[in-house]
Amino acid sequence: MTEMGDRKPMDLRRRSIYLLPNLLTTAALFAGFYAIVQAMNSKFEFAAVAIFIAMVLDGLDGRVARLTRTQSEFGAEYDSLSDMVSFGVAPSLLMYEWAFKDLGKLGWFAAFIYCAGTALRLARFNANIEIVDKRFFQGLPSPAAAAVIAGFVWVMLDNHFSGQDARWYAVSLTVFAGVSMVSNLRYYSFKNINMRKSVPFIVIILVALFFILISSYPPGVLFLLFLIYALSGYVLWLLGFRKKTTNNPDTVN
Repeated sequence: MTEMGDRKPMDLRRRSIYLLPNLLTTAALFAGFYAIVQAMNSKFEFAAVAIFIAMVLDGLDGRVARLTRTQSEFGAEYDSLSDMVSFGVAPSLLMYEWAFKDLGKLGWFAAFIYCAGTALRLARFNANIEIVDKRFFQGLPSPAAAAVIAGFVWVMLDNHFSGQDARWYAVSLTVFAGVSMVSNLRYYSFKNINMRKSVPFIVIILVALFFILISSYPPGVLFLLFLIYALSGYVLWLLGFRKKTTNNPDTVN
């Protein structure tokens, strides 16, 4: 009896999970699920905003886990599953319900390219997490891709454009985001920024101006910021290609 009594607490500890980071991941998952439900109910603006909320919560759970030293394999897997819902299924369904329904097979094919791109991006990230350069992401991160999709829908709705009016732009943007996620392009990760390091006072002023800029017109500013980030990978590739051809002129001939 003593041996059984000693084994149960150990088993219970092995099966336990950390509450705070997984609670944030659950909140992000709920926001993604809420976006899906609102898209199905034709409340597209609510769905777009919910995706942005999921993105904020997704950014918090990892940082909280690192700060509180509560990282776990369970948390990493749960986070990936939550990301697939919030940044894969939700944006693709939002686009389909808003703009792609009347396009037939082309519509669901474009939505599927994005959804599949998210799944492949997350699988590759998990497989290569120990070997990639921490300063850069390989391919467009799925939260940023989702922000481009949700931001586009939000901006169009705010300017009274229907999905029918913008459907061809929507198709192009959705396929672009899906392909960018599975590409080998490098995107700056911002992981080498040290929050504990002292900075000049001007940095605080710039951060305040940044938030003022976002609050002035959230849909347009957020969409523009994430679109620029999505294009930055192509800019880095072009700069690297140009530098390579300059250093090795024989490769051009």
